[in-house]
Amino acid sequence: MFRIGIGYDVHRLIEGRPLIIGGVKIPHDKGLLGHSDADVLLHAICDAILGAASLGDIGKLFPDSDDTYKGISSLILLQEVVKELFSKGYRVVNIDSVVIAQKPKLASYINEMREKIASAVEIPVEYVSVKATTTERLGFEGKEEGIAAQAVVLIEGGED
Repeated sequence: MFRIGIGYDVHRLIEGRPLIIGGVKIPHDKGLLGHSDADVLLHAICDAILGAASLGDIGKLFPDSDDTYKGISSLILLQEVVKELFSKGYRVVNIDSVVIAQKPKLASYINEMREKIASAVEIPVEYVSVKATTTERLGFEGKEEGIAAQAVVLIEGGED
């Protein structure tokens, strides 16, 4: 059985935090605000996986009221989501995602992001797509106030 999930996340850009997207630290004068490392791409992917399996969302699994997750790497959160998915008899088939940011330019980091995501999800890198786009200076992304990400995930399997 195949199932599809969609995920969306957004975080505000602020000074004094590192910028981590797709598990990759990216040089920039601002980082994303959040309880964890605020990796907007991995959060969208987590939500897409959880949604595909009807397992809730990232906030339900890792509430920001729990200090266990304060500053945690979102790669660890993604690995935990995948463990939960495996426990229900599913596996990820492929991931398609997009990061929406005016700056910084992300093209030179995309292959590393794909590799880190593929490793965490336990699928070949060829089945992970990461794209980046701007909003032509429109909206909060275009004004460099925040960064957003969307992901679509196909899973297969499930409990009988």
